[in-house]
Amino acid sequence: MKKYIPNLLTCLNLAIGCVGIYITLSNQEVEAFYFVIAAGLFDFLDGFAARILKVQSDIGKQLDSLSDLVSFGLLPTFFMMQWLRESSQLYWIAIAIAVFSALRLAKFNVDDNQSDSFIGLPTPANAIMLTSLIFIPFELYEYTLISICLFSSILLVSPIKLIALKFSEFTLKNNEARWILIIGVVGLVIVFKWTFLPFLIPFYLMVSVFSFVVSKKS
Repeated sequence: MKKYIPNLLTCLNLAIGCVGIYITLSNQEVEAFYFVIAAGLFDFLDGFAARILKVQSDIGKQLDSLSDLVSFGLLPTFFMMQWLRESSQLYWIAIAIAVFSALRLAKFNVDDNQSDSFIGLPTPANAIMLTSLIFIPFELYEYTLISICLFSSILLVSPIKLIALKFSEFTLKNNEARWILIIGVVGLVIVFKWTFLPFLIPFYLMVSVFSFVVSKKS
């Protein structure tokens, strides 16, 4: 039975993403962010369970990508489209998020070099970055939102190397950057509370780039 546990968690990710899209289309933007976070939790747990239980499979990998496309590709796409529709006729530009998310996931599935790190911004991180914009304490105007849509889409398929939160063990050795990232995020959220959320993924990008630059020099 244990081989079905990761796939069950993946399906929960997919189900949460579907509900999140419905919530988004009902103009409940803050709630949509919480659904992205919930989907992200199950996305982390399915991979973690597969590694711990040693039941990784090709079907599980494909199911995971299909679920991620819904929860972290389509959900943020509709989120940004709804937001842009209030101020722009160019709201359809947000479709780029779904297209580039699909490209990102397809590249990940055929790339064996992304087991311990990511190349390009992972779709869950991109979805969190976009939906957390609702917590920005100032107004974002039409062309700012369009620029964010396009920039985030490019980040998905960029050659930037980023930290993957995939723990094979929880010791400090070989996981220094991961623990620095986690502790840093927790600390900043405690200090700045909800106002830090829109800057969480930029912080992740900075820590990742700094970590890999330092590791190359050493």
